[in-house]
Formats: sequence, structure tokens, C-alpha cells
Amino acid sequence: MEESKRRICCLQFFCFILIGFAFQTFASSSGTLFYESFDQSFEDSWTVSENEEYLGVWNHSKSEGHDDYGLLVSEKARKYAIVKELEKPVEVNNRTVVLQFETRFYNQLECGGAYLKYLRPQESGWTPKQFDSNSPYSIMFGPDKCGSTEKVHFIVNTKFQKNGKYVEHHLTYPPKIPLDKMTHVYTAILKPDYEVSILIDGEEKKKVNLLSPEDFHPPIVLPKTIPDYGEHKPEDWDDSKQIHDPNAKKPDDWDEDIPMEIPDEEAVKPKGWLEDEPEEIDDPEAVKPEDWDDEEDGEWEPPKIDNPKCEFVGCGEWQRPMKKNPDYKGTWKAPLIDNPNYMGVWKPRQIPNPEYFELENFAVEPIAAIGIEIWTMQEGILFDNILIANDETTAASIRDTTWKPKFLVEKANQTEEDAAGIEGLKGIQKSVFDVLYKIADLPFLSGHKMKVMELIEEAEKKPSLIVGIILSLAVVVVSPLLKIVLSTKKNQTKVKEGDKMATTQGEDATSPRRRNTRRDG
Repeated sequence: MEESKRRICCLQFFCFILIGFAFQTFASSSGTLFYESFDQSFEDSWTVSENEEYLGVWNHSKSEGHDDYGLLVSEKARKYAIVKELEKPVEVNNRTVVLQFETRFYNQLECGGAYLKYLRPQESGWTPKQFDSNSPYSIMFGPDKCGSTEKVHFIVNTKFQKNGKYVEHHLTYPPKIPLDKMTHVYTAILKPDYEVSILIDGEEKKKVNLLSPEDFHPPIVLPKTIPDYGEHKPEDWDDSKQIHDPNAKKPDDWDEDIPMEIPDEEAVKPKGWLEDEPEEIDDPEAVKPEDWDDEEDGEWEPPKIDNPKCEFVGCGEWQRPMKKNPDYKGTWKAPLIDNPNYMGVWKPRQIPNPEYFELENFAVEPIAAIGIEIWTMQEGILFDNILIANDETTAASIRDTTWKPKFLVEKANQTEEDAAGIEGLKGIQKSVFDVLYKIADLPFLSGHKMKVMELIEEAEKKPSLIVGIILSLAVVVVSPLLKIVLSTKKNQTKVKEGDKMATTQGEDATSPRRRNTRRDG
């Protein structure tokens, strides 16, 4: 363990030197169009929105376990907005453009966003000090999770040529996000041929094309034809691929009256079964209500409760349990065969799309600023190493030099934690099995002991079965206790006309009311 910690510390020291040495090289690289390392405070170069809705406080903070700074979301249940203007707008079209940034979730990502907005020039109608959710952007990119939403957004906001309005085009099948506490790097590569690749930690997770109708919703390029949804399937259209064989006949020995279950002739009445004891008895603690009128309400009869003598074995007439009948056949049905009249899956005809237009000179709007505008229910979201580059090599170099060393340290730490957790889990498993064996020795489980022991021994061979075994035994153990709890609910008093409750004289105000029944005279 100590040797492992020394290796991690050496790795951290090497990483810090490497990151510091590389920063100046990246900032001056010809492929770098914009780079923010957050090594210095953000307050002089980034603008925090003064919009009254955005009360979240940004912090310049070290990444836990590293000598590296980032931009930190410090409070939960807040809206955050901050923006950085570029020296000059970045043209996205007819060239390769790479968008990349790191993010880390100290508490894992439960409900919050960690995406970036690549904003259009201010002439489109926004100002840094009033930056908000309505500020027009060209691209939105990054992870988001809350409820059923768990994805890496890639949204392109383009002008619809027919009416001049802007439309958000969402990636149809976005990749999932890593759900852990480690630093991850997200990369989007836009090519001149409109191809877009989404990478997570340098590994390609999605490749799409902006002009493909299947890749974005709504599509940027509308289809020439669409289904005629006013058309209905003809009544004589046969779309059943298979049918029951009309020539098949039920076999002579097929008996549909054979029952599904039969009594288990091998079952033995449990030792101690009380055949002469009733399953329910009169509640000995029930007291006739003072206002009960025998002439009007009939003869009062105390409510019934479960017979306590029957809790652990059983009472009344013993009957053999039922088991599956090996001779059961059920209702006979003719076998399926291919339908000779099958006409295929019906689809409405295609008609010209009234919204279709020939796309001319499609272009993604230039990027003039980078903004972070999120509403998150958790704190501890760290942003770092935001990059815009014009070649993949620069992005990969920065990724390998700034993100990868941190990730390796975090992964090593996580491995140590997982190993410690496994050792702790083994100790817990031993304690669990000790308890299970003691449960198997309980007297009221004597009739099932062999089966219980078999299940426990199987769970020792396959620890993944432990939870199922515990749940199964819990049902057996809790059932008698549940009977006791439910029986107390019967101790309530039935009052005239069935709509009032009476309590016994001297009964404490917090005691449960007892139910009473009457025998009509």
C-alpha cells in the first residue's frame, strides 16, 4: 500500500512539471485559436453575468489532488453564467475546427449540466454582462444529466432559410457520459465536409454528418418527400407474417381438462401442526363500547385476531401444497405457419414535403465568445483547459499533456479505493453468511432448512446471489412478524351505522382504536 502511494506521488510530481512546461507551448501554437488553462484567476478575463437570475458564485480553485487550477461551480441549486470574448471570431466553415474542454464532477453528476455555449457575435443580440439562456449561440457542446437525461449534447443553432428563424438541431443519438468523479475531456471535431466526431477522453464515441437527416433532429437538410399521414391502411391489407395452420388438428390424446397444478403427494405435514386450533380467535382485549345498544345494533361480538398459537407452524385442517402438474397441456392451439397472403408491412405513400428547399451555402455561424450558462442542482463541477484549435494534432497534444496525467493519477487512486472496498466487502460477506447460517437454524424454518442451506452454499460459490438470498429469507422471517403487525390493525371498534369509531374507557389517547363487529339479531 505504501509503495503504491509513493508511486502515485511521483506520478503527480511528474505531471505538474509536464503541465507547467507545456502551457507556454500550447498557448503559442499555430494550431491554437483559443486556449484557457485557468492557471491565473478568471476575474480579469472572464465576465460574470449580472443578470439577476444567475446567483451562482464561480471560484478559481485547485483540482483536488492536483497542482492545477480550474473554474469551479461552488454552490448547489443555482443558475450560473460566465462568458469569455475571443479576440476575433472563429470561422467554422470550410476548415477543421476542434472544440475541447475538461470537466470534473466531485460528487459525480446527478442533476446538472457541464456544457459550453459557443456564442455568435454580439451583433446577434447579446452582451457579456447580460449573458443568459437566450443569448444566441452557434454550437452547444458538453455533458448534461438530470432525471432521464444523460448525454453529451451537441447542438447546432442555424438559420432556417425559408423564414430566417434560428432552429436548434440536436444530435439524434448522443453518447452517454462517464458517471464518476474523475476528470474527463470532451472533444468535438468539425470537418470541412460537415463531418462531426465526438470524443470522450480521446476515444471516438460518435461520428455524424451535419447534413444527414438521420443524425440530427430536426434535420438541417429536410427530406424531399414525407409520409402521407392522412392515408389509412386498407381494411383488406394482411400484414400478419404468420398464421395458425388451418389444417392442423388437435391430437386425440390432448386433454385440455388436465389441471395445471396437483397436490404434492410427497409433502409431509409439519411437525407440531395444530389441527384443532382455529386460525382466528376473539380478541381477548376487546371491550364492548359503552354506547352499544343490543336492541338497535344487535348482539355485540368481539373482533377476530390471528391465533398467536398459529404464528410459527400452522392451525386448522392441513392440506397438501400444490405443485406443477407434469401432464398439464393446457388449451391446444394450432401451430404457426407462414401466411401465404402476407402483404408486408403497410406504410403510407410518400408525398412532396411542403417545407423542403434546396440548401444553399450552408454555414455554421462564427464563434465570437465562449459561455458557460447552466442551472445545476449540485456543486463541485470543475471546468478546465478550454480549447479551440484548427487541427486535431494540437488538440490531441494538449489532451495528452494536460488531461491524461491527471486522469492517470485519479485512476490509480480509484484503484486503491476499489481494492480497499473489495477487502471490506469480503469481511461484510463473511458476516452476512454467519448470520444466514444462524437464520437457517431457527426452529420455525426447520421444514425448509435443507433448502435454505443449499441456497446459502450456492451463494458462497456465487457472491452475486447474496442479495437474492437475503431477500428470500427476509420474506420467510418477516412473514410471521407481519401477521402480528397486521393483526393489530384489526383491533378497532365498529360504531353505529359503521361511520364512527369508539375507544374503550380509560384507553390512552395514543393507543390504536379497536375495531368491533356486531351480530345482527
